Formats: sequence, C-alpha cells, structure tokens
Amino acid sequence: MIAIPHERNAKESTLQESRLRLYADTEFASPYAMSVFVTLHEKQLPFDLSTVDLGSHANHEASYAARSVTQRVPTLVHGDFALSESSAISEYLDEAFSETLVYPQDRFLRARARQMQAWLRSDLMPIRQERSTQVVFYGQTGARLTSAAQAAARKLFSAAEALLAEDAHNLFGNWCIADTDLALMLNRLIMHGDQVPARLVDYAARQWERPAVQRWIELERPPL
Repeated sequence: MIAIPHERNAKESTLQESRLRLYADTEFASPYAMSVFVTLHEKQLPFDLSTVDLGSHANHEASYAARSVTQRVPTLVHGDFALSESSAISEYLDEAFSETLVYPQDRFLRARARQMQAWLRSDLMPIRQERSTQVVFYGQTGARLTSAAQAAARKLFSAAEALLAEDAHNLFGNWCIADTDLALMLNRLIMHGDQVPARLVDYAARQWERPAVQRWIELERPPL
C-alpha cells in the first residue's frame, strides 16, 4: 500500500523537472496557442516554443498527431505527457504548477472563467469567420460585418458587460486567463475599426498591455 503513492510521487517529481514544450502555429496567429503562451509566461514557467505549419497540414503528420491526439495547435509536451486543447492545457498547468494561478481561487469565479473560455471557443462563429486573428496580428481588413456577425457582436458585448463590473480592470477581480481570451475576441473588432462599447475598448487595451501578452505580440511572424 505504501509503494503506490511512492511511485506516483516519483513520477510527479520527474514531471516537475521536465522541460515544457509548446507547439504553436507558424504564423503565431492562433488565439488558443496565444492563450497557453500567456499562461506559461504568467506562471513564469520556462518552456521551448516549436511551430507547426498548418498550411502544409503538418499537424496531420503521424509524429505530431500521436502527440496532440486532436491534431491541432496548441499542444503542450511535459516529459512523456502531451496534451492539446488550450483551456485543458491551462487547467493542467494550474494543477501541476500551483504556485501562481491563472484561474480564480474561488470555485464560483473559477467556474465563470471556464464558462467564458468555453463560450468564446464554441460560439460567435460569424465574428471568428469575418474577423480572423489576422486582423489582430497582421492588420488585415475585410468587408463590413454581416447581420449575423453584428448579432454575434452584440451578444459578445452583452456578456462582457454583464461580467465586467463598472471601472473594473479584470473580469473577476484579479487577472485570469479568461481576460486574455476575451480581450483577443474584442480586439478582432476593435483593431478592425468596428464599433465596440468604450469601456470594453478600454478593458481590451489594458489587457493588451500585460507583459505576457506583449511577448506574444512581439514574436517574429512570416509574411502571409
């Protein structure tokens, strides 16, 4: 009965000492890779950064697919453990390295943060289609928002304003990774020049000033 915990602790100790590696897209335009990149920097965890050329379908190659399972970016490798899907990665990192947390400690606020992340990843498709992150990281412009995208934008603003208290800098008191994810979604519109409520513009600008976010923005990107 004593040997099992001992073995588990030994494995956890080995993981703690293992170097982390993050796989992101070559253009550094994935909002999900950005989310994990910011998590790693906010937690002050040293890691290596590798890129996967999605344009040439390198994410479907056997060696990468075996690691990621979902054949997408980002993927995090920690020792002999690999994990894909950005919110799952950030949650794992908070459990594995709990000294600095990127989710709220309060369980209700933590649930809200995860709700926001899940919603931003599964809804608002017209915004994601008509205002890709190339708007944010490459200055790309597009046509006027369709009625579907305008409706999605109103839905986005309503949710953000409902959760963001007046004069608050962050969604849930202290900063959390959901703030970065929400700011990115808002900046798809803001940086294109679309109409966004003033306090959400201010909120996104403050979030964009975080050093961890700036490190992602400053990465060298290949031309489109």
